[in-house]
Amino acid sequence: MPYSLRQIDTDLKFCQHLSLEAFQQVIPAHHLQTVLQEHGPTPAQTRVRRLTLQASVWLVIAMHLFSSSSLAHVFQHLARGLRFIWPDPDIALPTAAALSYRRYQLGPKPLAALFRAVCRPLATPQTQGAWLFGQRLMAIDGTTEDLADTPANLRAFGRHACGRGQSAFPQLKGVYLVECGTHAIVDAGFWPCHTSERVGGLRLLRSVGAGMLVMWDRGFHSFEMIQACLARQAEFLGRLPAHVTTRPLRYLADGSYLTYLAPANYQQRQAGEQVLVRVIEYTITDPQLAGYGERHRVVTSLLEAGSAPAQEVALAYHQRWEIEIVIDEIDSHQRLVGRPLRSLLPTGVIQEMYGLLLAHYAIRFLMHQAALEANLAPDRLSFVHAIEVVQGAISEFQMVEPGQTGLLYARMLRDIAAGRLPVRRLRSNPRVVKQKMSNFKLKRAEHQGYYRRDGCFDQVIAVI
Repeated sequence: MPYSLRQIDTDLKFCQHLSLEAFQQVIPAHHLQTVLQEHGPTPAQTRVRRLTLQASVWLVIAMHLFSSSSLAHVFQHLARGLRFIWPDPDIALPTAAALSYRRYQLGPKPLAALFRAVCRPLATPQTQGAWLFGQRLMAIDGTTEDLADTPANLRAFGRHACGRGQSAFPQLKGVYLVECGTHAIVDAGFWPCHTSERVGGLRLLRSVGAGMLVMWDRGFHSFEMIQACLARQAEFLGRLPAHVTTRPLRYLADGSYLTYLAPANYQQRQAGEQVLVRVIEYTITDPQLAGYGERHRVVTSLLEAGSAPAQEVALAYHQRWEIEIVIDEIDSHQRLVGRPLRSLLPTGVIQEMYGLLLAHYAIRFLMHQAALEANLAPDRLSFVHAIEVVQGAISEFQMVEPGQTGLLYARMLRDIAAGRLPVRRLRSNPRVVKQKMSNFKLKRAEHQGYYRRDGCFDQVIAVI
């Protein structure tokens, strides 16, 4: 059956019709309305304008579907289907200045509240690759994001410095809690760049609970992390730093051993605080792989060798790498590689980051549904292909009759499922960088402050 064009009710304004209907199952309208009522601007600012607050939220999310476009062109992408069927084909869209003004008027709180209301673990018992030992696989990791080099961003987030100088841009520290099997980011926090990842890791444990196996790397290891995770009735699996010494209490049949870990704090140790854990030591036996012959130690709260064999636990730790792939999806495919965030002010930075995470979660939600219908693991589907499918579907959802959106949604899932990746190869890479530094001089304080003048460049040069 061919699709029919939607009939427009002209009693409503253009932007009151505008939405990302491809994401309606992910971000329902009632969630959006609720967070705007509770966390939006004051009532004096919420009168219906040419650009509604709801449309502003969709704009912030769409910024990370069309990352190479300016704000005005993002809105054009967002409104393309609606403009096609609108009675006035020449209707004027908001200007770039109006979009920026309304976006900052919206602020970051509605986006943060919407993220917390919407983003939850996605895996069902039928989701392939999301479970191990009856536990939902979760991972915590951090990253830094370059920000626009403005005084406001520098004051709020800071700039890294070392013996060779300062970082090129102010930077933000982000820490994520990810469901490994679906790549869904279910909690996140953002801090100034000098904030320790452990601070963020401890904060994000608020979102873990019974039935979860939470993994982290050795940079997050601490007695407090272990204690807080167990207090939430979740299991954990992490890598032990080299400086942590362990004394085997009892060896198990698979070669792992039980031991007690004590806190670093002297008063807590004197009070006898400790936690019983299981340590598994392993090495890589293939000389062609990075890390060959090195001794690796992981620590876990899974104490029974019968229900969690050492070999499987060691392999499970390598599933933590899924969160690194999630960070790559955000940095390489939702943003312009090597470019800072757009926002010039800290409130815009936080708003932009939550819009980025909402867009990522929505794409991953659709990929999970597509994978279930195709009987595949979600990580067998291409994230880049899914973004391109959604980009094309936005205008189609706006043009089609409401009664046919279900058919269009099913077709979109089939299109997403068609973008399949090959079976992942075994990869082990050394911790090295390809390009150490640039030959250009470092930008320093004396290079700031060059002014711009009106006119053409030929007015300021002379041939000699």
